[in-house]
Amino acid sequence: MTAQITKPVSVSGAERTPSAPGAKPSRLRALLPGPAAGANGAAMYRRWWLPWLWTAPAIVCAVVFGVFPFLNTLLLSFTDAKPLGGAASFVGLDNYTRMLDDSDFWLATRNSILYAVIVVPLMVLLPLMLAVLVEKNLPGIGFFRSAFYTPVLASSVVVGLSWQWLLADDGLVNTWLEKAHLIRSAIPFLSDPWLILLSAMGLTLWKGLGWYMVFYLAALGNVPKELHEAAAMDGAGAVRRFWHITMPGVRQAMMLVGTLTGIGSLRVFTEIYMLGSSTGGPGGADRTLPFYIRDVGLDPITGNAGYGSAVSVALFLLTLGLTLLAQRLTKEDES
Repeated sequence: MTAQITKPVSVSGAERTPSAPGAKPSRLRALLPGPAAGANGAAMYRRWWLPWLWTAPAIVCAVVFGVFPFLNTLLLSFTDAKPLGGAASFVGLDNYTRMLDDSDFWLATRNSILYAVIVVPLMVLLPLMLAVLVEKNLPGIGFFRSAFYTPVLASSVVVGLSWQWLLADDGLVNTWLEKAHLIRSAIPFLSDPWLILLSAMGLTLWKGLGWYMVFYLAALGNVPKELHEAAAMDGAGAVRRFWHITMPGVRQAMMLVGTLTGIGSLRVFTEIYMLGSSTGGPGGADRTLPFYIRDVGLDPITGNAGYGSAVSVALFLLTLGLTLLAQRLTKEDES
């Protein structure tokens, strides 16, 4: 018996695959770019479609629920379309010109920006403080973590109705304050425009604290404990350690929370609506941009869907500007 000796064959460049003599190359291979160099080149060649397969659902959802509605809104903003349909004519930039001269639009814009200016800093700092408190492994700390997160699980409608009951003229808050002889008459939480805005801000903070607390808990896990221990040994107090170690360590999370809260604040609607201000208060004094869009664009009798679409585009541009500003600040912070 003679043993057959096989010599190793060195393969350079792309992995070669056997093919029948005289076989013609695939048309698909002729259209695609050449395989990547290396042993896995042919495998990558055959699976070029996998990334598109995994991202296809997200792309389809973004196009159907994001791109198409925005394009439709943009087109409507150049017409005088009605909420219930019917013939619509092209009006050019008339809706945008009307918007710039509309005092109610600027009032709603002011309320939305004011809402964001007050809510965003508080939503950035308060959940961080809660996260620092509940991060410690103390007896019963799990109960407080669950308690702080519970409002996140509640429906916005249920929370709004609960707060409406608490803040009514004969509600629990006014009743307790009167029995404690701290006030002589009920505080108009749900009738004064400014108090409605402040109450809605409190509702937004109360419902969102637990959600963003989880963000910070994840970020605090990446801050080395050795830094706190070394600073404590050097005599640094809790406040100095929080300012110089904790906050720089979670700065990226703070940027994310600020961006998400800012976008949500510009789009606030449910909180104000559920507190009883279904008409935006006297003269629309507490009306925000989403409220204004509903009033001018969706009213079945006097509404103008074209003008409402123009205001929606303005809200989109305002939100986009805030997002781009946050991204720029994040990049500058990283550099």
